Amino acid sequence: MEYIDAAMVGSLGANDSASIGLVATSTWLFFGLCSAFSAGFTVQVAHRLGAGNRSAARSVMRQGMTSALIFSLIVGAIGVAVSGPLPGWLGGSPAITHNATLYFRVFSMALPVIMFSFMTGGLLRCSGNTLVPGVMGVVMCVLDVMFNFMLIFPTREVTLLGMSWTMPGAGLGVWGAALGTGLAEAVTTLSMFIYLWYRGGELRLSGRSDNSFRVRKDTLRRAFSISWPIGMERFVTSVAQITITVIVAPLGACSIAANAFAVTAESLCYMPGYGIADAAQTLTGQSLGAGNRRLARSFGNLTVAIGIAVMTVMGVIMYAAAPLMIGLMSPVKEIVDLGVEALRIEAWAEPMFAASIVSYGVFVGAGDTVVPCIMNLASMWLVRITLAALLAPTMGLAGVWLAMCIELSFRGIIFLWRLKGDKWMAAIKSLGVNNQ
Repeated sequence: MEYIDAAMVGSLGANDSASIGLVATSTWLFFGLCSAFSAGFTVQVAHRLGAGNRSAARSVMRQGMTSALIFSLIVGAIGVAVSGPLPGWLGGSPAITHNATLYFRVFSMALPVIMFSFMTGGLLRCSGNTLVPGVMGVVMCVLDVMFNFMLIFPTREVTLLGMSWTMPGAGLGVWGAALGTGLAEAVTTLSMFIYLWYRGGELRLSGRSDNSFRVRKDTLRRAFSISWPIGMERFVTSVAQITITVIVAPLGACSIAANAFAVTAESLCYMPGYGIADAAQTLTGQSLGAGNRRLARSFGNLTVAIGIAVMTVMGVIMYAAAPLMIGLMSPVKEIVDLGVEALRIEAWAEPMFAASIVSYGVFVGAGDTVVPCIMNLASMWLVRITLAALLAPTMGLAGVWLAMCIELSFRGIIFLWRLKGDKWMAAIKSLGVNNQ
């Protein structure tokens, strides 16, 4: 969806592209907080399903939904409140700050929907159902294109296969991109929620007599113990990414846009890694919930190996297809040249990036979040930010991406080192799952 937004807005020009790119890292911050919050409940559900306690799993799910609604309303309100000054804080020029504010404000207002998207998708996946969230992801992208087409561009004449007709449009530009994405999220999230309620298998809620959504202190405490290290890691990592944006901003609108486009294009390469990490989280969590440490380790090693293999292939494809991937998002030659250079630098880091992504999923499934959080933060701040600040003044955007490549390779190595040991499997004892 980010790729779709970037490609459709990219046709409007460098400033409109830069306005989205400027606040992209801030949207990742809010995405990360929502993802971390939902993990506190979905990991507990996976543990209880692994232990065969379906009633407890459904109870945690209901409490998670109540908590998610409250949390997302608070975070969304904060986002709306800071949307005005945020582009200025990030060093944006007056030519892009207005549209950047509009985009981030609409995004913040949609956070409750985004939060429930994370929660419902995560609950389905932790119960072993990856098909429905996957299909809904495809539907979401199709809807995003349709809504964006009507909202971004003005009414115009469209010619296709020799036929012409008038296509109505709202002409909202950047604001329309945010609104279209929010509407696509709303439709698919509602669909997943209805599916979960009526056909969610072990987690189905319709027809149950124990449908209390009241939050219990012990469940919230366990959720907090899982979520806060993830949330802190996502927060500080996103602050680091925002710092990167501040480093890139003085390089000009084309560098801002190219940086954002390259990050978006790269996501097509590492999204499979996050999908495998979701599987690793579910398999590891259910195995440890059932008390089978050997099976948990086997799943951990297998999923990490698959992730490295898949993302190595994706890295090769990204290197070769970089001009096409960036060219689809912008017609501006300078943006395309900078974006291609960035992607080809980053392609070398994909195998070790996969190792860190999937290993982190394994650790989260085990409830081991504190040490991986520290490892992520140390790698990001001590390696990436330091190198980016040193290299950007002389190498420009290429220096920023070289710093990222080095840091991701280092991060993958230290995550593989932790996966080799046994300490990550001990965290589940502190959650008291086996006693439930």
